[in-house]
Amino acid sequence: MFRKLRWIIGLNHRNSSTKRLLNAEQPGPARANQLSMLEAVHEVAIYIHRFHNLDLFEQGWYQIKVTMRWEDDKHSSPGIPARVAQYEAPEMGSDNLCGVWRIDDTDNSFSTPCFRVRYARQNIFLSIMVSFNLSFYRYEGQPTSAIMLKFELMHAPISGTGLELQDSLGVCPVSVHEYRIPPKALIGLHSYCPVHFDASHAVVVDTSVHISLRAGVHTTQSNIPSDSRATEGTRGEGFDLSKKALGEMESSVVKEEMLIKELTAARDILLQDLSNISRGINESIDLNVVTPKLDDMKLLGSSPPASLEKTDGEVSEHLSGMPQNSFEEVRGFTNFQSEGPVQYLSWEDLVNSFESLGNQISCLWNNFLNFHRANKTKILEFLSNSWAKGQRAECSIWMVYSKVEMPHCYISNGPEGTSCHPGIRGRALSLQKSTEEPAQAAAMRAELHRKSIAQMSINSQSLQDMYITKDPLRVPIIITERITSIPLCSASVNSYVSPLEQKDTSICESGLTIINKLSGTSSHYGHVLKIVVFVHGFQGHHLDLRLVRNQWLLIDPTVEFLMSETNEDKTSGDLREMGLRLAHEVISFLKKKMDRVSRSGNLESIKLSFVGHSIGNIIIRTALAESIMEPYLHYLYTYVSISGPHLGYLYSSNPIFNSGLWLLKKLKGLQCFHQLTLTDDPDLRRTFFYKLSKQKTLENFRNVLLLSSPQDGYVPYHSARMELYPAAFWDNSKRGKVYLEMLNNCLDQILASLERRVVMRCDINFGTSSQGRNLSTLIGRAAHIEFLESDIFVRFIMWSFPELFL
Repeated sequence: MFRKLRWIIGLNHRNSSTKRLLNAEQPGPARANQLSMLEAVHEVAIYIHRFHNLDLFEQGWYQIKVTMRWEDDKHSSPGIPARVAQYEAPEMGSDNLCGVWRIDDTDNSFSTPCFRVRYARQNIFLSIMVSFNLSFYRYEGQPTSAIMLKFELMHAPISGTGLELQDSLGVCPVSVHEYRIPPKALIGLHSYCPVHFDASHAVVVDTSVHISLRAGVHTTQSNIPSDSRATEGTRGEGFDLSKKALGEMESSVVKEEMLIKELTAARDILLQDLSNISRGINESIDLNVVTPKLDDMKLLGSSPPASLEKTDGEVSEHLSGMPQNSFEEVRGFTNFQSEGPVQYLSWEDLVNSFESLGNQISCLWNNFLNFHRANKTKILEFLSNSWAKGQRAECSIWMVYSKVEMPHCYISNGPEGTSCHPGIRGRALSLQKSTEEPAQAAAMRAELHRKSIAQMSINSQSLQDMYITKDPLRVPIIITERITSIPLCSASVNSYVSPLEQKDTSICESGLTIINKLSGTSSHYGHVLKIVVFVHGFQGHHLDLRLVRNQWLLIDPTVEFLMSETNEDKTSGDLREMGLRLAHEVISFLKKKMDRVSRSGNLESIKLSFVGHSIGNIIIRTALAESIMEPYLHYLYTYVSISGPHLGYLYSSNPIFNSGLWLLKKLKGLQCFHQLTLTDDPDLRRTFFYKLSKQKTLENFRNVLLLSSPQDGYVPYHSARMELYPAAFWDNSKRGKVYLEMLNNCLDQILASLERRVVMRCDINFGTSSQGRNLSTLIGRAAHIEFLESDIFVRFIMWSFPELFL
């Protein structure tokens, strides 16, 4: 009732305001046919800094093509390239660049110059900015349509040159990466925008996106009649108006007022963003261009931010001390839904406010472009630092965090064993009753979380990576468990915490540290040699773990990596021999890198990390048990176990896989399979796996991450997680006792000095749409291979816990 009354009052006021506006601004019939419309455009500037080749499989000529369009099909007009700025001219005589940038009017695209890629980890600096203009979408209230930003990677053979090269590059892209710019960001945004393309074209293109709403005016024909005949209800108002024309003019006035409010918000956001960037890189920028007149906000019945009420000399100083939350308050200014009556202005006031805002935004924007040209690298580092901090929040949607307290040991329930403590027995009883099959329970938990994500409405101002958000059903759910130990007399308690609450280890390093990693610099006086060794699994290839390697390089470009080849085509024999070969390979690589660093400078310390897949994890532990590795054990830093059968196959719930193992042992007699199933010796306590469990192979690592998947049928779920299997706890046979002893031996290592270490289990539940329903999924092979063919789960883990990988 009251809302309807307010609407009627506002409508009457609107009609009278519109009529007064027309009377004042239309002196005669000639003027009545023309109406100056206030217009605006979204200017989206894309700065392309560097093309860094991580792992392109094919040499050749490459090119990046950029296009932009509205996401809403009803407003399909594309973004039009408006201006291009080449910040740095290519080096004279360089044969890595060919041609110049170009704009294609047929599809309104921008293409960088062609550049030649020859080797891995090659940098090609493009240093070019292109600005796109998109027509301002007329709406009432908040924007509802997003912008799709599309990057295409074009490729041509290395033999091409000149015009022939340009033609071959423009045929079709070899990879595409899209970002979605949400409606909230269209008024103003400055963000880092890394382009990764796909697994077969592993590169990172350092780009940044800068958006502002710009003003413009054009004159258009109105629907106001120019003859002397007046319709009923408008006679005597100065000149004749039809009801239809009056309604159109009335709607136009409302839209112009809302446009001015949008421009006001855009001006404030741009002002605050530039202040934050200036303060972040410790370089001054002229912001006084907005201070002479602020009458536009007062005309609209709003009050300017406190920072804008200062005098000319006080503005920059005051902005530098503004709290961060004031920026969010300014962004909220664009919500114009109000419970009170709307204030309508004369056309003269609208035009004056519009021109004032347009000039201020134009001056600020031009100042920023000059400021960006002079400080492009610092600004990119500042924005990438902010982006890195925001990755934890972005990843947290698909991650579940928990903390699990674990007893120091599990004791058998047999007549020969000692009675278990009540707290541990109660935990085991609860485990048996509530999770009869742990893998199924974990899968159900992840599916519930996936369904809750499907019902979420992501309303963010940040750029949205369409590689992740385009199909949420294929994105893996990651359940992380931070392991802590409890005394034997304590009961187990589970508590759910976020990474930020784990202050000792899970808080990210300072932003400056991450930026140093991204820029390849070090904050230490001496050099820290960081080496990561990647070990493949059964019948694997040395490049199997390249996606994990690439993600590690993205978070820390200074790392040296060894893709182990020594056991390639040799994974059917004795695991002891494989471990010895790996130990020699690692030592040789270490000595070579240490000698090189020692010759070039001061070697302060070494961080030696390992990543293994499947039985590659057993090969790693076997290598660490070798005596020749003993001098290097105190260098161990992070160990990432990806689906490793650490407890063997004593208990396996996959009958199809068990049958295959039995058949291979009978037909081929593979030694490693006998060792995996603990059939290499009649006495279980003399088997390879039992002896390995007693070797101190894990306690020297600073960080231990155990990655598993309930969908993986090739490796027992409990074996990959090093956790109690309920059936083994209640198995009174020798097999059950041996299993518990092996488990206790492993737990003793990972729980040693736990107050100074990080031990985590990460449960990866791959999306159903990425695997489908087939035989490979049925037998559990799909998930086992998905660890090698997907890198989303690695990205989530590394950006959520970067301190474990730096």
